[in-house]
Amino acid sequence: MAGVENYGDIHFDVLKEIGNIGAGNAITSLSKMLNKKVDMRVPKVSLVDFKFISDFIGGPENLIIGILIGLSGDVNGIMMFLVEKNSAHRLIDILFSSTSANENDDFSEMELSALQEVGNILSGSYLGSFATLINKSIIPSIPYLAIDMAQAILSVPAIEFGKVSDKVLLIESLFEAENKDVSGFFVLVPDPPSFQTILTSLGVMI
Repeated sequence: MAGVENYGDIHFDVLKEIGNIGAGNAITSLSKMLNKKVDMRVPKVSLVDFKFISDFIGGPENLIIGILIGLSGDVNGIMMFLVEKNSAHRLIDILFSSTSANENDDFSEMELSALQEVGNILSGSYLGSFATLINKSIIPSIPYLAIDMAQAILSVPAIEFGKVSDKVLLIESLFEAENKDVSGFFVLVPDPPSFQTILTSLGVMI
């Protein structure tokens, strides 16, 4: 069955629009959660070879925090929210209205729990708007958080989903709150039948 790599420009335009809408709604949810103004720049949406995702987030040895959520229902696959360590510290500062002494410091258990919850809320909001847009049921799993080098965090989903598709939808979301810039990445990886379900639901011919 054809994977996303075989779709044309019109399909990618639709996927980009999904990325824009989802990221926008996710940041709106973050603003409500924080009860603070959050300004978002236009998301950067790319169709990327799975093996090159780490290049977009500082390289394969860059330390990142990854929140992974499994997708089931009418759309099967995974969604990841990835954030570099320094951006994660700035996000923590925004959450707790504090200032990190050193962005190279390790995270406390409370900070990790907060990051996991933020990743869960952002991804859940993204998926909720996405499900409404395509009028399909998407059931997220419990989020799983990991801190490791990019290549290590991406290796497991790469092995699993490299079997069915070489390319994924990568959405870089840049936002600012309290004069702190944070860059996070949504990675949406539906399996090939789910990509077809998505596009058909949006009235795009396959």
